[in-house]
Amino acid sequence: MSKVAPELQYSAEHEWISLDGSGPSTIGVSAVAADALGDIVYVDLPEVGATVTAGEPCGEIESTKSVSDLYSPVTGEVTEVNAAAAGDPAIINSDPYGAGWLFKVAVDSEGPLLTASEYAAANGGEL
Repeated sequence: MSKVAPELQYSAEHEWISLDGSGPSTIGVSAVAADALGDIVYVDLPEVGATVTAGEPCGEIESTKSVSDLYSPVTGEVTEVNAAAAGDPAIINSDPYGAGWLFKVAVDSEGPLLTASEYAAANGGEL
């Protein structure tokens, strides 16, 4: 069973977000999604300064199995992207909640988010 980080919130599309209110929020994909995708070989991230919209595609994740859209769980301006994950996408598989984060957003508004318990229950994850 894939790990679900209890301190994060999740979108129905499998993105996680850290909403601590102390600055831009960090966004990545859950271990559930990373495990389902298999070996991630490419990630297309939004550009710094771009506006992302909650529930809308803002990039892509490509694995050896498929290509999937990356959705933003919030609306706001992208303040930073993880160049390390773009350069070595395998880090998303090995550390999806740490070094494999994808981008940061100055949040204007949130989309519908799930608690870690709700996300785990809906997707077979383990807290």
